[in-house]
Amino acid sequence: MARAAAAAARLLPLFLRWRPPPPLRRRLLLLNSSRKPLTSRAETLASRHSVVLPGDERSPSHHPHRPPPDYVGGDGGGSPGTIAAIVTSLGGGPAAVGIVRLSGPDAVAVAGRVFRPARRAPAPWRPRSHFVEYGLALDAEGNVIDEVLAVPMLAPRSYTREDVVELQCHGNDLCLRRVLRACLEAGARLADPGEFTLRAFLNGRLDLAQAENVSRLISAKSAAAADSALAGIQGGFSTLVKSLRSRCIELLTEIEARLDFEDEMPPLDPVMLVSKINCMRQEVQEALETSNYDKLLQSGLQIAIIGRPNVGKSSLLNAWSKSERAIVTEIAGTTRDVLEANVSINGIPVTLMDTAGIRQTDDIVEKIGVQRSEAAALGADLIIMAISAVDGWTDDDTKLIEHVLINQKSSGSGVPMILVVNKIDCTPFVSGEEFEQFSGAFRKIVETCAVTGRGISELESAVIEVRGLEPVPSGGRRWTVNQRQFEQLLRTREAFTRLESSINEQLPMDFWTIDLREAALALATISGEDISEEVLSSIFSKFCIGK
Repeated sequence: MARAAAAAARLLPLFLRWRPPPPLRRRLLLLNSSRKPLTSRAETLASRHSVVLPGDERSPSHHPHRPPPDYVGGDGGGSPGTIAAIVTSLGGGPAAVGIVRLSGPDAVAVAGRVFRPARRAPAPWRPRSHFVEYGLALDAEGNVIDEVLAVPMLAPRSYTREDVVELQCHGNDLCLRRVLRACLEAGARLADPGEFTLRAFLNGRLDLAQAENVSRLISAKSAAAADSALAGIQGGFSTLVKSLRSRCIELLTEIEARLDFEDEMPPLDPVMLVSKINCMRQEVQEALETSNYDKLLQSGLQIAIIGRPNVGKSSLLNAWSKSERAIVTEIAGTTRDVLEANVSINGIPVTLMDTAGIRQTDDIVEKIGVQRSEAAALGADLIIMAISAVDGWTDDDTKLIEHVLINQKSSGSGVPMILVVNKIDCTPFVSGEEFEQFSGAFRKIVETCAVTGRGISELESAVIEVRGLEPVPSGGRRWTVNQRQFEQLLRTREAFTRLESSINEQLPMDFWTIDLREAALALATISGEDISEEVLSSIFSKFCIGK
């Protein structure tokens, strides 16, 4: 009785809004109809935002008798639904080639008003899909503004599954802006950030998880981050989500059938059901575990190099980064501020921070540097404390490590530490009793010579071991999940846990369907099959214009 009462209390809020379940056929229709089809979502967005996605005349799903929405979106005005943008980077100096992209039902017509092919052809321009044509770009007055190559990609064989035309211009910013202006004057409007990828999503070419990885690929700072994003674009994570949701709906169908035809169907095996749930929950857990790796790929690892003055911290930074980033002299206290250098370890971007030597000083500038060094150590993901093999472990080293440990305890920080014994080429390191007292504070001890680069590879191996940086799989890329996807996977896992509890507590099967629906809905939110317009706007507003 107590178990039943606890279960009833947990589900009381659901009872308050519970209604008798409809027949099986109707329930399954409701489950499927609650997910708006892509075309329906496109029309909704078109009516509320500056995004228009009318049916494409080359697409098999086109409705020839339904006119496109009478809408002019964005700030550029012009032809409804046809967008244009410069899709190559600007401001980085002249380049050989730059691209202006058009997408929409009138992309060919707009491009035809700007592009004049070198071959003599009757107007209007009728391009052949995926064939390059050479010609001239003209402004509204007919003046030649550039020599270009036109690359038409007709629907649905394009990135957006609409008609797309790319005009490959000379890479000068002036040329690109003139060609873009001509396209806008010819009837296109300026694309919103991420609008090309948004159209690809709404037209079914990508799901939402794949679309998010497009943005991550563009902003990738390392080969590992790029490979992870590519794995996501190619559907590694999306395949898992689709499979999990399909299995949820399959189980839901089995349960719903027995609710309606209990006398006509064999009972479900609870052991088999729990086994399936545990299998799905394990797959969700494995996906959740990739989120930490994703954070490392996106933000990288910060390593603070600390130590008393003149132990070779700056030399270590220069040797590790293979640069002369820090000034090195025999004068103690040369470094007064935090200097940074970037390296890559196992494909993970790492920021090395060379800090001012930490010691008691009356110099005002050096005091500020010491304070910044302490702040950098507290905010780092890993601390490397450097000592000199020539001097051995000194009283100043003891004071420094005690100070660091006190700061970590007061702040609740548990940043791991590695000890680097530098200048090992001058003399072997002899550990004394005082060092042995604090040796347990370090996860690893590495001997280096910053002048020759000796020990740097061993130091990188120590970082990998201490921080658990797994290498990128050699047989393929490794996808990861971002924060939004992590939250929905967590929601899915919790639903599976509640479902198992309901089965074990022998609650009625109506309660089982509640948690299965919750899991299916969370998975649909990941793929974008069930997503709010506000979330879509938030995701795609972070894209660059032109993608």
